[in-house]
Amino acid sequence: MKKLNRNVVVSLFALTVLSFTSIDSVAQDTSKPITLVVPFGSGGSTDITARLLADKLRIELGQTIVVENKGGAAGNIGAAQVARATPDGLTLLFITSTHVSNPSLYKNLSYDVMKDLTPISRVAFLPNMLVVNKDFPANTLQEFVSYVKEKKGPMNYGSSGTGTSQHLAGALFNNMAGGGMVHVPYKGGGAAVTDLMGGQIQLYFGPAVEMVSIIESGRVKVLGVTTKERTQRFPNVQPINEIFPGYELLLWNGIMTTAGSPTGQIERVNAALQKVLTDPEVTKKIYEQGSIPAPNSVSDFKLYMESELKKWAALIKLSGVTAQ
Repeated sequence: MKKLNRNVVVSLFALTVLSFTSIDSVAQDTSKPITLVVPFGSGGSTDITARLLADKLRIELGQTIVVENKGGAAGNIGAAQVARATPDGLTLLFITSTHVSNPSLYKNLSYDVMKDLTPISRVAFLPNMLVVNKDFPANTLQEFVSYVKEKKGPMNYGSSGTGTSQHLAGALFNNMAGGGMVHVPYKGGGAAVTDLMGGQIQLYFGPAVEMVSIIESGRVKVLGVTTKERTQRFPNVQPINEIFPGYELLLWNGIMTTAGSPTGQIERVNAALQKVLTDPEVTKKIYEQGSIPAPNSVSDFKLYMESELKKWAALIKLSGVTAQ
C-alpha cells in the first residue's frame, strides 16, 4: 500500500509540473499572435504610440502583434475586455493614467484595475500643455494668471470629457488661481481644439503629443506646461509649477495584461519593452511627440500604479468632479 501511495504522489507531482509547463509553453509559443488592445479610437495619440511600440515588439519578440482598437467609456470597455481574457499573457492592454482616475469617477466599473489586470511596464510620461486661442490677450503664463485672477473676460476651458486629464488640469489650475474658469466638456479632444482655434472657448490643457503640430503651426499660443520641469520638446515653455508651487499633472501610459498570466511571459514582454524603449529611433519619435520615455520593472510599475491611484483620487476630490 505504501508503494502504491508513493506512486500516486509521484504521478500527481508529475502532472502538476506538466500543467505549469504547459501554461508557460502556451504563453511563449511565438506561433501564437499577441493582441495589443488600445482602449481608445484609432488615430489618436494613444493609438499612435501603441502602434509604434507594436512594430518594434514584433521584431524583438519574433511574434505577430495585432493592434485592436476598443474605444468607449473613457477606456473602460477595452480594459474590461483584457480583464476577462484568457490569462496567458497574449492579450495586452495599452493603459493610460485615465485608468487610475476612473476608479474614483465611475461607481460601478466591471473590472478592478489592480486585481483583474497585472502591470508589465510603464512606457512614457506625457505632459499637458496650456494653450490659448491665438487672439487671447495674454502672451505669457504670468499674464494669463493675472487675467484669470482678475476675471477680465470669459475663460472657458475645453476638455475631451468630464474627469479627463484636460478637465482635471484646468480644475486644479482654477482652484489654485482662485479664478472663474468654466469647464466645457466635449466628446473628444479634437472637437475642443477646433472650438479653441475658432474662438468658442479660450483655453485648453492638451496632451503635448496631440498639440505639437498645432502649436508649431501658430494656430494657438502655448503658455505653460503641467510638469514640474521644462520639457525637451518645448524647453522655452514655463512650468505652471513655477507660478503655483505644487501644481503638477503628469500623464503616462504603459502596458498591462490579464491577471494570473504566467510570470515568464510577463517578464519576457517587459524585457522586450526595455530594449524597444531605448531604441534611438523609438526614443526620438517619443521625444518628438512631446513625451518622455519612462520604462520600468514589473514590480516598480505596480508600486507606481498604486501610488497613482491615491494621487488621482485626491486630485479628483480637490477638483470637485462628480463621479458617474
